[in-house]
Amino acid sequence: MATAKFKKAARVILVGAPGVGKGTQAERLMGRFPQLSAVSSGDLLRNSVRKKTPLGLEAESTMRSGNLVPDDMILSLILGELKSKQWVSPKTSVSDALPAQPSDAPEASFILDGFPRTASQAVRLDALIPINLVVSLITPVDIILSRIASRWVHEPSGRVYNTTFNAPKMAGRDDITMEPLTKRADDCPETWKQRLKKFHETSQPLLDHYEQKGVLWTVTGNSSDEISPKLFNEFERRFA
Repeated sequence: MATAKFKKAARVILVGAPGVGKGTQAERLMGRFPQLSAVSSGDLLRNSVRKKTPLGLEAESTMRSGNLVPDDMILSLILGELKSKQWVSPKTSVSDALPAQPSDAPEASFILDGFPRTASQAVRLDALIPINLVVSLITPVDIILSRIASRWVHEPSGRVYNTTFNAPKMAGRDDITMEPLTKRADDCPETWKQRLKKFHETSQPLLDHYEQKGVLWTVTGNSSDEISPKLFNEFERRFA
């Protein structure tokens, strides 16, 4: 795949229904634009808990008591990651009244995954790190359901196969280890429909928020291969 360079920082969020292919598109975007990095709130949280950082210990205690990790804690993790890369001022904190004034250098480009999920979280993020592109990925429901029905995973590695367009070399076996493939617990139509309902309830206000900010762009396609070229063109138009 040919690569392209940014001329300014892209601070991006991908929004889409479960199974729409956000992970696939993020990987392809980072392959196409090497200055893009992934910043995953879930990964940051898990690493923080594993390393027993002060924030990680606090988060672990919160989760053990059955509560959700507060937004401030997630924002602190994201901000800490951006500080470590020198993409924002080291003096910035979640309690600051002023935004972080992130670097506009092309190398300070990232796709933020896992946060925000609600409009209220987006408002908190805006006050800290202004996002300059939110992509709404749309694929018809029947196509996503077909994709999920054909999806198999190698749990230890996270490798994903699809019997329709990315089949394993040997049916039911991982290409590398030859270990058996399994279905994800939530890869059943009824579970997915429940997740979709919840997604729509929270995502529409989130998308409305970013549309009002003037940073929302919507792309539609029946497959990842159909969506990727449109994404590449839009990223090049905006940032390259």
